[in-house]
Formats: sequence, structure tokens, C-alpha cells
Amino acid sequence: MSLMLEEALNAPERLRGQLARNQTLLRDLGERLRHEAPSAAVTVARGSSDHAASYLAYLCMQARGIPVASLPPSLSTLARTPWKLQGQLSIAISQSGQSPDLVVSQRALKQGGATTLALVNTAESPLGQASDIEIPLFAGEERSVAATKSFLATLSAGAQLLAHWNESAMLLGALNELPDRLVEAAAQDWSPAVEALKDVDRLMVIGRGAGLGIAQEAALKFKETCGIQAEPFSGAEVKHGPMALIEPGYPVLVFAPPGAEQAGLLELAEWLEGVGAKVLLAADERVARRQLTMTGTSHEALEPLSVIQSFYPMVARLAEARGIDPDQPRHLRKVTCTV
Repeated sequence: MSLMLEEALNAPERLRGQLARNQTLLRDLGERLRHEAPSAAVTVARGSSDHAASYLAYLCMQARGIPVASLPPSLSTLARTPWKLQGQLSIAISQSGQSPDLVVSQRALKQGGATTLALVNTAESPLGQASDIEIPLFAGEERSVAATKSFLATLSAGAQLLAHWNESAMLLGALNELPDRLVEAAAQDWSPAVEALKDVDRLMVIGRGAGLGIAQEAALKFKETCGIQAEPFSGAEVKHGPMALIEPGYPVLVFAPPGAEQAGLLELAEWLEGVGAKVLLAADERVARRQLTMTGTSHEALEPLSVIQSFYPMVARLAEARGIDPDQPRHLRKVTCTV
């Protein structure tokens, strides 16, 4: 078993511990944010962490009604932008908390007046020390280059923060059930995807809403572990240019979990099939024409975690089916330090 697969399967247990250990911290932080009521928020992250930031940003905008923007770190490290962020929130996300560009950006945003949070998997990291509040991910050591359990831990920490910020008993209750649901999700048989994609060299991955960050994460994993040129798109954007890529047999993976976006994604999947695409539709068991079955959660905000939990074991096995070691991505290291 690859380290990537082992760590992906370990994620539910790590989240069980994380949710319990962070409860007091995030309850107090939620109360503080309700009292201080930031007018906007920014995120600073790279790679998988930036995909997690996309998920958190969507939930925050949806629930709090404030704009959330992803800031390029180069605005702080290269352009030396004079930030003016009084009354706003800066959320930096990193597994290691060591990348210089994120640390410099967080310090600059703090100097500009923002309240700064850091979601990190390494205690007392430079990024955590540069921030007002450090939220530990408690994912445990992650030895595989491809992030899995740390990504899921970031999503769950973000959801737990929003649940306390909104005082949402429904979301908090769903989070308590989440580790068990993810165990079921990891056991889903997504072998049809391995068979369908083992010989492809390009691929489109489609999601929408909070699930767009999941599509972005899946596309990255296809690239780094399988050598497939995978590109993520929002279901709302495919017909605005990307549709020109579609030709007979073109592979498309559509994530369509329950929620407000599902109807449009199912309609898009049907249209793609009609123009000749080879569609792999991932949906819950109520959708009869799905090829990949999703495990439902008891809250719409948590459906993306179930999707990626089922995806990770599949893509690790897909890499091996293609003769690639998913723990040894070409040219990559575990910690990437950018400036």
C-alpha cells in the first residue's frame, strides 16, 4: 500500500481527534468573530492549501455575506503592496507553515490592520508565529508528497470554524458524524474510474460552488500522481470556452453531490454525453445514471469532504495502474518554499 493511500484512509480518524481538540479554540474564535464582525476576508495559500481556501471562502461568503478574496503572495513579497485591511480577516493556510512567501504575506497583512489566522499542521511554525491565532490541523505527520489527510483536515477545520462563527447546531451535529461518513466514503468502489482513466493523457474535472475547490484539488492530484493533464472548471463556466475542447471520447469527471448545484451539474453531464464526451458522473445513490457513488453527509457544506475522501484512494490506485509510484511525483518535494 502506498503512503498516499495509507494516509488518505487514515484521514477520518485524524478528523475525529481534530474536531474534539479544536472545539474550545474555535468556539471562542467564533464568538470573537461575531463580536468583531470583519467586513471582509482574504486568504493566502498555495497548491492544495489554496484549494482548501477556495472551499472555506465559499462557505464564508455564503454564510456571512462578506467578500473573501484569494491574494497572490507576490503582492507582498515582490510588489510590496501597502495593505489597508483594518476590520478585515486574513486566513493563511499551509501544511508546514514554512514557505517564506506565506510568512511575509501574513506579516504584511497584519501590519495593514488585518486580524490574522493560520491553519497549519506543524505546531509553532513560522507562519503560526506570524499570525494572531494558530489553528492546528492535527493531521499527524504526512510523509507522502501528495497531501491527502492534511487537505481534509483543513476543510474540516474551516467548516468547524464556520459552524461556531454562525452558531449552527445543525452543522456542528453533522461534523460530529463526519468521521464515520468519511470511513464509508473511503470504502466506496470507484474502480470504474481507474478502468476508464488508466490510459488517458488529458481530462476535465468539473465541480461548482463549494465543490469547485474539490475539482481543483482532484485535477492537481491527477497531474502530480498520475501524469494526466487534468484541468478543473466550474460547471457554470464550461460552456464559456472550455467546451471547445470536447470531442468524441474526451474524458470528463463531474462531481455532482446533493445541494443547490446538483441539478445544473446533472444537466451539464447529460449535455456532455450528448456531444460525445466520455463522462464519469459522481453522485449520490438517488441519481440512477451515476458511475461513481458518493456517501452522503447530513449537511450540504460537508459533501465536498465526502467527495474528495472517495477520490483519494481511487487516484492512488490509478497511479499504480499507470505504473507510477504516487509517493514519488516527478520533480516534487514535500515542502515547497517559494518567495
